[in-house]
Amino acid sequence: MFIDSHCHLDFPELTEKLDELLENMRCNDVSSALCVGVNLEDFPRILEIAEQHEQIYASVGVHPDYEQSVEPTQAQLVALAQHPKVIAIGETGLDYFRLKGNLEWQRTRFRTHIRAARECCKPLIVHTREAAQDTLCIMAEEGAEQVGGVMHCFTENMEVALAAVEMNFYISFSGIVTFKNATIIKEIAQHVPLERILIETDSPYLAPVPYRGKLNQPAYVKHVAEEIARLRGISLEAVGIATSENFARLFLANERKPH
Repeated sequence: MFIDSHCHLDFPELTEKLDELLENMRCNDVSSALCVGVNLEDFPRILEIAEQHEQIYASVGVHPDYEQSVEPTQAQLVALAQHPKVIAIGETGLDYFRLKGNLEWQRTRFRTHIRAARECCKPLIVHTREAAQDTLCIMAEEGAEQVGGVMHCFTENMEVALAAVEMNFYISFSGIVTFKNATIIKEIAQHVPLERILIETDSPYLAPVPYRGKLNQPAYVKHVAEEIARLRGISLEAVGIATSENFARLFLANERKPH
């Protein structure tokens, strides 16, 4: 019924208990999860997990926070994305919160990912923090709407959400939507079209209430869905069906023709 559209099962604190986490997914009706790449060095481990477990998918990319990582080329990303279990390019984007100074390298890296996504015709997983306007600007300049994607772990305002939706992107909500003080995120979860919503854990981070502060895991994505259902006044089943269909439409379409 549910799909975790963004997690990091390759991170050590989750990998060491992978069998347990997969069983917890099954017990909580979480049918699949997308294990998202943050650097090229660890990508082989992500691919290994995806190859060994039918319900796990992979993405390839280098996170904007990883300044010292191997810098990906467009050709590298395209080549790695040819694997059938790799269904997206990312996590990519801009982050002006953790890093300061001249961040032109971040913007260049983001453009490389968008160009790779367009070449291999796979959607983007976009991270943006305190950089929304530059993020949207680069997406528009590079034609990101041609492949679409998801604004992961969304924490911006309604204006940014609607601009992203207009550019063929989905809005993904994490455990943050369950936090009592997340007023703006709750409002956005109420009003973004249901056909443009995804749910995620970003595990091992951002565990939802009632597990806030603890190690997160894909099984907990059900609590994100529960909060969205409560906010919108619809059934949990409706949220599960819609977000799973959205995931399939974005990431698993049989034919994604190049532009």
